[in-house]
Amino acid sequence: MAKLKVLSTLAIAGPMRELAGRFEQSAGIELDAEYGPTVLLMKRLEAGERPDVVALTQDALAGLVKKGDVAPESAVDLVRSFVGVAVKAGAPKPAIATAEQFKQALLAARSIAYSRAGASGLFFTALLQSLGIADAVNAKATVIPQGFTAELAASGKVELAVQQVSELMAVSGVDIVGPLPREIEPGTVFSAGLFAASPRRAEGERLLAFLSSKEVAPRIRAFGLEPLTAG
Repeated sequence: MAKLKVLSTLAIAGPMRELAGRFEQSAGIELDAEYGPTVLLMKRLEAGERPDVVALTQDALAGLVKKGDVAPESAVDLVRSFVGVAVKAGAPKPAIATAEQFKQALLAARSIAYSRAGASGLFFTALLQSLGIADAVNAKATVIPQGFTAELAASGKVELAVQQVSELMAVSGVDIVGPLPREIEPGTVFSAGLFAASPRRAEGERLLAFLSSKEVAPRIRAFGLEPLTAG
């Protein structure tokens, strides 16, 4: 059985893990997939690592296409992901329907967790600055280098966990409060492509076609993601 090396952002780890078996069985292609924040995956690529297929933020993938690392005709926008908030299962859910409500929820929370390296962490850091509450929030925040912030909420170590909704949903023992208001968080597009030097081009193209097909769109939605290419 052919084997594909895949590096994927954590934002789509949930559906990727669930769909891997279906793809392997139907295509006869084994997936050797690793997941991490886009920033850390980019460091691995810059150090010379060469997978067959990579899934990153749209901007990061576009940079690899520009450098000639990723075949431009293979690049496909897969999903739009939204940053959200989670609390420990059964805990009160703060109102976050508007930008002002979200700001007040952050100020009122006793403790908050967000990620340093992922797309959500980069976005949230800039958002705190634009809302004028960076110092107040960071004084009580736990900023993890990578992984799932919802694990801290599930254990009761923090009151609010902030990350991509799909990543929050990957952790049991939490309730999703919801995505941030669209007025301040329009979403992040995640894309995938085939490395130009991959000797498994046909297999990589089959994986990309599968991930962007109408067939898998319902499962992508089930993980809090918006499929962009079909369904």
